[in-house]
Amino acid sequence: MMQNVHLAPDADEDDLYSGYNDYNPTFDTEDLENDVAFQQAARTSHGRRPSGTAKIPGTPTLRPLATGFGDGVARPMTAVRAAGYTRAAMRGSPFDPLGQGRGPIPPLEAKNADSAEEKIGQLEKKVNELIEESCLANSCGDLKLALEKAREAGRKERVLVRQREQIASPENLDLTYSVLLNLACQYAANGMYAEALNSYQVIVKNKLFTSGGRLKVNMGNIYLKQRNYSKAVKFYRMALDQIPSVHKEMRIKIMENIGVAFIKTGQYTDAISSFELIMSMSPNLKTGFNLILCYFAIGNSEQMKKAFQKLIAVPCEVNYDDKYISPNDDPHTNLLIEAIKNDSLGQMERERKSMAEEYIMTAAKLIAPVIETSFAVGYDWCVEAVKTSQYVELANDLEINKATTYLRQQDFKQALETLKMFEQKDSNVKSAAATNLSFLYYLENELAQAANYADLAVISDRYNPAALTNKGNTIFAKGDYEKAAEFYKEALGNDSSCTEALYNLGLTYKKLNRIDEALDCFLKLHAILGNSAQVLHQIANIYEIMGDPNQAIEWLLQLISVVPTDPHVLSKLGKLYDNEGDKSQAFHYYCESYRYFPSNIEVIEWLGAYYVDTQFCEKAIEYFERAALILPTQEKWHLMVASCYRRSGNYQKALEKYKVIHRKFPENIECLRFLVHLCTDMGMKEVQEYTTKLKKVEKLKEVREQRIKSGRDSSARSRREGNASGDGGGTKGERLNARLKAFPETSEPYESSVCKEIDVSYIDPLGPQAERPKTAARKRAEEDDFADEELGDDMLPE
Repeated sequence: MMQNVHLAPDADEDDLYSGYNDYNPTFDTEDLENDVAFQQAARTSHGRRPSGTAKIPGTPTLRPLATGFGDGVARPMTAVRAAGYTRAAMRGSPFDPLGQGRGPIPPLEAKNADSAEEKIGQLEKKVNELIEESCLANSCGDLKLALEKAREAGRKERVLVRQREQIASPENLDLTYSVLLNLACQYAANGMYAEALNSYQVIVKNKLFTSGGRLKVNMGNIYLKQRNYSKAVKFYRMALDQIPSVHKEMRIKIMENIGVAFIKTGQYTDAISSFELIMSMSPNLKTGFNLILCYFAIGNSEQMKKAFQKLIAVPCEVNYDDKYISPNDDPHTNLLIEAIKNDSLGQMERERKSMAEEYIMTAAKLIAPVIETSFAVGYDWCVEAVKTSQYVELANDLEINKATTYLRQQDFKQALETLKMFEQKDSNVKSAAATNLSFLYYLENELAQAANYADLAVISDRYNPAALTNKGNTIFAKGDYEKAAEFYKEALGNDSSCTEALYNLGLTYKKLNRIDEALDCFLKLHAILGNSAQVLHQIANIYEIMGDPNQAIEWLLQLISVVPTDPHVLSKLGKLYDNEGDKSQAFHYYCESYRYFPSNIEVIEWLGAYYVDTQFCEKAIEYFERAALILPTQEKWHLMVASCYRRSGNYQKALEKYKVIHRKFPENIECLRFLVHLCTDMGMKEVQEYTTKLKKVEKLKEVREQRIKSGRDSSARSRREGNASGDGGGTKGERLNARLKAFPETSEPYESSVCKEIDVSYIDPLGPQAERPKTAARKRAEEDDFADEELGDDMLPE
C-alpha cells in the first residue's frame, strides 16, 4: 500500500499550474477488488481501519457520530434521516451495490383470465374496437356494414353493463355515450330516422350525459330531412339555448339552420332576422347569399342592394395571386412554389375563391332585373358595386355575363355592343370578348366577321382553346377541313379537356373520310363526358358507316337509355333491325317512334306497309289516312287508303274513296282505272262515264308527252341549225310557220292517228295481293251409293 501513497509536494508559489496533471492513485477505483486495505476497511463499521492502515497526509480521521438509536444504527453524515443501514446488515456481507448476488428476479404473477375484472376489461376493449370499425366502414361508404357493427357494439355494451351490476362496479358512462351516439349516427346515415331519433332521445333524457343537449342539433337535422320544419326549428332553438356563448361558431351554424328551415316554410321575415343577426356577428358568403334570396322573395329591392353590398364586403381571406409569385428567379424557389400550388391547402383556397365568385355572380344575375327599372341599369349597378370591392376582377366577368344574357334574350344588337367594349382592354378580357363575338357572328352565318374576331381572340391569347376552336369552326365552314383539324389539335394541345375541340375534330375526320380517327375521337369524348347523347349518336353513325350494324345497334340502345323519347333514334333502330331481317324488333321501335312523333312520313309508310304485308289492311288504313292528312296534295296516300278498303273486302267504302280522289285529282289515271274496274265488277251505270273520262285523260296525257317530246326535238334541231351555215334556207319566223302548218287546222284537241283501245288495267299502289293458298285441284262430287236403289215399304216410316 505504501508504494501507492504519494506525499503532497511543497507548494510552488511561482508556478500556478504545478501539479495540475499529477494523478493521485487513491481515486483509482478500478483495482479496489485487489486492494486488501480497502476490502478490510469495507468489512469494518464506519470505515475504521486497523492501525497499520496508511492515511493520506493532510486529511483528518473520520469519527463516528452518535445517534439517538444507539450503537445498532448509524446515520451517514449527508442524510436528513436514517437510510436504514445497520451494522449487523453490513457485517460479513460482500460489497454488492447493484444487488447482483441476490439472483434472478422472480417471474411476474400471471393474471387470472377467469376473474370478473379481466372479463370486463376484455369486453370493453371489444366494444371500442367495434365502434372504430363502424366509423371506418362509414367513412369508406359501406353504410350497411357500419350499422351492423354499431348494433353489435350496442349488444356487447348491454352485456357489459349487466356484468358490472353483478360485481357492483361503477359504470363507464363515456363508453355508453359513444355506443349510443355511434348507433344513432349510423341509423341516420342509413335513412332509419325513427330509430335514430329514439337513440338520440335515450342520450338526451339521461341527465348523467352532461353534453347530451347538443345532440338536439342532430335531431333537428333529421326533422329537416323529414320536412318537418316546425319540429326542426324547435330542436334547433333548444340546442341553441343549451350551448354556451363561448362556442360562437356552433351557435352561428345552428342559426343558419334555423334560417334555412324558415325559408323552407316560406317564413322569409323570420329567416331574414336570423341571417341579419349572423351577418352582424360573423358575416360569411353563404349567409349573405341566403339573405339576398330572402329579400328577393319578398320583393324588397332596396334591401337587396344592401344585402349585395354586405355580400361583396365579406373578406375572402385568400390572397391567391401574390402568395405564389416568386420574388426572384431562383429555380429552387420556383420549383417549391409550383409544388405548393397544388397541395391540399392550395386546392382549398381555389375552391373557396371559386365559391365566392359563384355566389356573387349568381346574386348579381338574380337581382339585376328587379333592383332598377331595366335589366341593363340593374346590371350596371352591380358591376359598379363590384368594382369598388375586393372582388374587382369579377367586374369584367359580369360584363361578359351581361352580354351572354342579352344573347339568351335574343337581343343580339345589345350583346354585340357590350362585347365590343372589351376590344381596348387587357389581353385576357379582350380574348374572351372576341371569342364570344366570333361565336355570335358564326351563329348568324356572318363568316367573315366571325373569322376576324376569331383571329383577334387568337392574337390576344394564343393559349385560349375556345378562341382556337372558333377559328377552326370558321375554316370548317369554308370547307378547308385539313386546316380546321390543325386548329382543333392546337386547342387540344393547350387544354386536353376542351370537349368542343375534340368533338369538332371527330366531325372533321368524318368529312375527310378518316373514319378510324373519327371513331377514336368520339370514344375519347365518351370516356370524358359519359352519357352524352350527341357523342353516342356519332359513334353509332360511324359504326353504321363502317358496315357494322350490330355495334351500331348496341350504341343506339345506349343512346335511348339516355334519351328514351327521341323519335329519330327509335326510327333509326327500327331501320337497322329491318335491314337485319328482325321484323318484330323493327315493328316495336317504329311503333315507339310513331307514338312520340306521329308525323314522320317514313315511319308511317313502314308501319302501313307492315300491316299490308301481314294482311291486316284495316289497321294500315289508320296510318295511310294520317299520311294523307299530313301531305294532302299527294295522290298516292289517298290511293293507298282506297286500296286498303278494297283489299279488306269493303268495296263500297273503296268506291266512295275513289270518287273523292277523282274529285280532288280529276286527271289521275290510276284512280279512273280503279273506278272503271269497280263499277264493272259491281254492275253500276257509272262505268261508261268513267270510261269516257279515262279515255280523255289518257289522250290528254299523250298530247302532253308528245308536246314535251316535240319541244325537246325542236330545241335540239334549233341548236343544230344554229351551228350550221346560214344559207340552209329561211329565217327563223319562216321555219316556225312551216312547222305550225304541219298541224291539222281544227279547233279540236290533237288526237293520235293510231286508234287504240282503252287500257283499264291498273297498278295497285300497295303492290300485288298475296296469293290465296290452294286447297284442292277441284271439288269432287259426292257419290251416293244408295241413289239408284228403291226403298222398300218396310224402310218407310209408318
